Amino acid sequence: MAEAGETVESLAEKVRVDPKTAARWLAAGRIPHSRTRVAVAQVLCRNAADLWPEPFRRRDLPWFRPWAELEQDATSIRSYQPLLVPGLLQTEGYARAVLGTGGLLPPSEVDLIVASRLERQAVLGRDAPPQLVTVIDEVVLRRLVGDRAVMSGQLTHLAVVAEWEHVQVRVIPADSPWHTGLAGPFVLGRLPDGTELAYLDNQLRGQVVTDPVDVASLGRRWESVTGEALPQRRSIELIREVATTWT
Repeated sequence: MAEAGETVESLAEKVRVDPKTAARWLAAGRIPHSRTRVAVAQVLCRNAADLWPEPFRRRDLPWFRPWAELEQDATSIRSYQPLLVPGLLQTEGYARAVLGTGGLLPPSEVDLIVASRLERQAVLGRDAPPQLVTVIDEVVLRRLVGDRAVMSGQLTHLAVVAEWEHVQVRVIPADSPWHTGLAGPFVLGRLPDGTELAYLDNQLRGQVVTDPVDVASLGRRWESVTGEALPQRRSIELIREVATTWT
């Protein structure tokens, strides 16, 4: 705080909490809510895992941990992926094939990230799971990842999970014209207090987006991509149709 020129009062104002709440964070063992940790880290220009390492003793990549924490608190998650099955719906074989392609990551790191990804998926099986709506392009179903057995297993799993009451998987057909979602993947999350956040990914790392203007812009893009997607039932039928081509 001192290095950033912030006081308890100024920090509290910027992250929208009471100064007494912010003052408690200076005591050992007092850890803010995950959303607030991200906001504080941005104000102080630090990594949240450096400020409060305990919640981040996970096996996934350091830059992904803030979003992984927020994901566990979310009441709804909306994900658009033009190229891959979303991480929350990936099978182990598919995740390994994605991460292991090109030999860019050592096998030990692939093992850790895959394990973390599978752990994250437990959020969909808890007593009060978030509502997950994901939109993917049809090319995701037809592009070979790993081998044919991996693809068959992944699409079979996708069709099963898409039948869950709190999960929707919708597919944008291949013959759709260019649409705004093709500019890149994004995820929108809503927390219990109604706060909306987003996550953007690129070739190097991901970024949690908290600015309301940027989140609103991504919300408009979400409305656009869902408008291109097939209805839920037809999407499941298409997933099953394509799954048979991989057997």
